[in-house]
Amino acid sequence: MGDILSQSEIDDLLAQLIAGEINANELKNNKQEKKVKKHDFKRPSKFAKEHLRTLQIIQENYARLITNFLSGYLRTLVQIDVISMEAVQFSEFTNSIANPAVLAIINFNPLPGNIILDISPVLAYALIERVLGGKGGNKIEKVRGFTEIEIAILMRIISQMLTYMREPWENVVEVHPTLSVIETNAQFVQIINPTEMVALATFNVKVGEVEGFMNLCIPHMVMEPVMDKLSTKIWFSIIEKETDEETKLSIEKKVEQTQIPVTAVLGRTTLTVAEFLELQVGDVLQLDTRVDGDIQVLVGPLHKFNGKPGVKNKKIAVKVTGVVRREDE
Repeated sequence: MGDILSQSEIDDLLAQLIAGEINANELKNNKQEKKVKKHDFKRPSKFAKEHLRTLQIIQENYARLITNFLSGYLRTLVQIDVISMEAVQFSEFTNSIANPAVLAIINFNPLPGNIILDISPVLAYALIERVLGGKGGNKIEKVRGFTEIEIAILMRIISQMLTYMREPWENVVEVHPTLSVIETNAQFVQIINPTEMVALATFNVKVGEVEGFMNLCIPHMVMEPVMDKLSTKIWFSIIEKETDEETKLSIEKKVEQTQIPVTAVLGRTTLTVAEFLELQVGDVLQLDTRVDGDIQVLVGPLHKFNGKPGVKNKKIAVKVTGVVRREDE
């Protein structure tokens, strides 16, 4: 996140730029200079680089899953990308939150404590509008608070998004996240001490023509029981682990029990619309199959076999006379 400014600080900065008290060119020159990050030895970061890399992998997988979900749910193009994953103090996160905001407090069972999902108001309005049948691209002139109905809609969307959070975490711990409440004021989400460290994942979200940010705040106290599993070596060793023989046999058994449709086609013909409308009981349709010829046997949509029709045990049957497409073709 770098240096985070509150809304009042941003307003003051804009006012100084307009009044000419600050030169924009000087700000550009300052950005080009090499930045030095201060390190506080009294409060060292509790997240190592390896921990943050593993958490970023998890969040990238989560972003991919909810991208597919929201694209279908909202019936529009949705693109979600992880743009940063860093360790910051909880106070830095809360100071950067706009007012009003959409702050989902999530119980991260079985891990202790809660995590916070922060959705920018612009995105929240777009989600609500798409769910209610709108285009979701209207420009918001003034940010307003959320009604109880809008909060209820957001709770339903976020609850469904949380169901996709289990899969990315399964190599670390089997989580069952549940939405506790949605707050619109950062003052009511003081779930930990302001000086505590958190891992903050920032997502860039595009819903149709609307673009905004989404943040996922994970306190260190939540991750502490599984810190030893947040290792890229352990992560990739689990992913690359070969499937055991028992699993292979289980998959083969399920495939063998899968039911597939088999269709015998006696023949085909073509009619005009006028001929079709004049069809009556007793009319005879001439098909393209010869009396002594084979009929097609379809497996699903594929022509796999040829056969001859007949009767077996007082039921119509088909005797396979040839294979058209082999499995190894």
